[in-house]
Amino acid sequence: MALKKSQLYASLWQSCDELRGGMDASQYKDYVLTLLFMKYVSDKDAGHSNALIEVPQGGSFADIIELKGDKEIGDKINKIIGQLAETNDLKGVIDQADFNDESKLGSGKDMQDRLSRLVAIFEGLDFRANRAEGDDLLGDAYEYLMRHFATESGKSKGQFYTPAEVSRVMAQVVGIGASTRQDQTIYDPTCGSGSLLLKAAAEAPRGITIYGQERDNVTWALARMNMILHGYPTAELWRGNTLADPYFKNRDGTLKTFDFAVANPPFSDKAWTNGLIPEYDKYGRFKFGIPPLRNGDYAFLLHFIASVKSTGKGAIILPHGVLFRGNREAEIRRKLIQRGFIKGIIGLPSNLFYGTGIPACIVILDKEDAGERAGIFMIDASKRFLKDGSKNRLRARDIHQIVDVYKRKAEEPRFSRLVPIDEIANQTNYYNLNIRRYIDSRDPEDLHDLEAHLNGGIPDRDIDTLEEYWNTFPSLRRTLFKSSTRTGYSEISVDRKQVKASILGHEEFKSYVEGITAVFNVWCNAHYQLLIDLQGCDRPRIVIERLSEDLLICFQDLPLLSAYDIYQQLMDYWDEVMQDDVYLIAASDWQAGRTLRLTSNKEAPDFAIKKGNKTYKYVGELIPASLLITRFFGTELQELQRFEMEITELTQRKEDFEEENGSDDGALSGLEGKRGITKGNVQQRVIELKNIVLKSYPEGTTEHNQAKLITKTSFGIRDWPKNIRDEDGLFKELDTLYDYLRLINDEKAKKERHKQLQESLYEAVTSMYSELTEAEIKALVIKDKWFTCIWAAIEGEIKRLARQLTRRINELSERYASPLPQLDRSVADLAKKVEGHLKKMDFDWE
Repeated sequence: MALKKSQLYASLWQSCDELRGGMDASQYKDYVLTLLFMKYVSDKDAGHSNALIEVPQGGSFADIIELKGDKEIGDKINKIIGQLAETNDLKGVIDQADFNDESKLGSGKDMQDRLSRLVAIFEGLDFRANRAEGDDLLGDAYEYLMRHFATESGKSKGQFYTPAEVSRVMAQVVGIGASTRQDQTIYDPTCGSGSLLLKAAAEAPRGITIYGQERDNVTWALARMNMILHGYPTAELWRGNTLADPYFKNRDGTLKTFDFAVANPPFSDKAWTNGLIPEYDKYGRFKFGIPPLRNGDYAFLLHFIASVKSTGKGAIILPHGVLFRGNREAEIRRKLIQRGFIKGIIGLPSNLFYGTGIPACIVILDKEDAGERAGIFMIDASKRFLKDGSKNRLRARDIHQIVDVYKRKAEEPRFSRLVPIDEIANQTNYYNLNIRRYIDSRDPEDLHDLEAHLNGGIPDRDIDTLEEYWNTFPSLRRTLFKSSTRTGYSEISVDRKQVKASILGHEEFKSYVEGITAVFNVWCNAHYQLLIDLQGCDRPRIVIERLSEDLLICFQDLPLLSAYDIYQQLMDYWDEVMQDDVYLIAASDWQAGRTLRLTSNKEAPDFAIKKGNKTYKYVGELIPASLLITRFFGTELQELQRFEMEITELTQRKEDFEEENGSDDGALSGLEGKRGITKGNVQQRVIELKNIVLKSYPEGTTEHNQAKLITKTSFGIRDWPKNIRDEDGLFKELDTLYDYLRLINDEKAKKERHKQLQESLYEAVTSMYSELTEAEIKALVIKDKWFTCIWAAIEGEIKRLARQLTRRINELSERYASPLPQLDRSVADLAKKVEGHLKKMDFDWE
């Protein structure tokens, strides 16, 4: 069975748990990624003559597995990794981590056990079955780990990773696409772990030639591994300080230039002049000016510009300060603007990056036709993010919208604008590129109406701001509001508590929902065959690209709903569920729908079956049991639900009974055990009462025999002969206890029957998995699972529209509900009441 991404991610993070305590989080990656690399190439390349990586005898992960429990496991792992490294010219790349380091991994038995457990985790991963885009599976896992490592490493050590979302924006705006040739080049002068380069390269379906330089040895090694895992083993990545000693040069000693460039250099590097005298730079990078000696932002920018061809294009991440800081930087900025090198600027949200919390921007450079550039296209995306733990994150919808707007150069209020160079260069701005000077992204101020506060009514101009709703639902406004006696004001015509119900129940709103449903059904029908044909698909990512792009188009022109919000719902579902399903089907075909497996400890089961003293918990690999039950076992499910309702009702009656009779003089008083009132305690009290009753009458008398008969009667016999006295209320107490025992027994019987039905149903479901036809599997997965879940998410967006309108109407209604004269009268009335009460208490109010 193909390995799911979610299973892979869980296993990799479990491996990190094994390393906690002995080292800083930033060092986990050295060990985890090395073992990941070893396991992957061993599974995919061992024994293949045309493999990218040659796995030598004694240099595979299988050899590492043999070391579990070995007293010299650390030293021997180092030797096995070293053998693979030497065979493939990867010395200094995959052998950076020392698996025999006692200061990090413990000594003796501690190291032996820790490494053995770590190896066992990777042993459980099998990449051989992942035929479809197997490299991307590992590449994404690598990215997942890098993100978590950066999060845990904190500000001082998170600089090796550029958030993937920012990388995707840069990759798409830099200009790489379907027409890019394989011989064209892309360069990153501070490549870190290589994520930016890889995201950019992914935009070129025909391939692209990759170059990069990184000064940190360990991070450079990560980048090399990353390139191999993503299928770019020939990428040229070199170690060294790019500013002091750039590696890529022409034969004449000048800087090599590239077609495209991307970069995320260290922010405001104070040591950028180490090994470099800017005034005597032999590469001529500082002809526009020398940056401040204690701030290297413009130093990297100038190197970046010098490394791009005369028709080249690039995108570089820099702190916002480069847009407006003065002195030397202001002069450099002026010259760059005058030369027309800066094509666009994208302002990003704060707290996106792991090395700093300050906001940053993407500066987009384009030397082609620079002399004719008349404006700079600016985007303020500072409010487009999702809070994700301690960091902010661009959502899929944010990425798509930023890129769409940039490519179309579309001007949107409070978001984007093409700013003329003349405006940037005028006396007021004088080459200051601070985005807020040109785009006011603030939301319109919600102004209060003084006359409405004085005289009541809702201002029509506030209601008019909801024009988009009234255009879509023309008569809804008349349903919710009525004209006031004063011109320019209205009154709400429904109770505030009924506003939402009035909106949802309005015929025009219902018609609107039906229209959206029809659009969604068209999208489903258009892509059903694509999903039917997933089996054997070698590029599952093409599937989500087609689905998401077409969904965006389908919803593009619908009023009120944002097509990007709908797009986000699909992408969220893809990330959480559908991605695993599609990759599984592509690798293992639709037969995966017949797979029902025992869960791991951390997995939530679909259902559990108890056999003897053991409980077996199962999960459907592709089809959740709930879908199977709904489709094929509706009658049985209804019966189960009926019993559940009856059990709930009985439990509630029992609790009410306990509350009613559990007081000091109640029949259940004093019968509580550690787990509440127990059946055993009640039965013991019944026996005690029986004995007391029998002792009340002399043996042999008629009364004694009748009492003896009554106390032996099973529950439900509530009457006794009138000549039997109950002066002490003993029979009444017995009756109460019998009633309680009846409730206990009824509840127990219902639960036992419910359990029998449940076990019978789950046994039938278990059998059904193996009997499913391929057609049934496809219908269950595509229609009942994927389409149903996506539609539920879209319905959530529709309901959100209703909530937003409801909230605004109620806000306006409450704001002007009590005009000032009414408040004055209320205050006066209350003052009179208080004065009256004080007089009654002989207290003079002055």
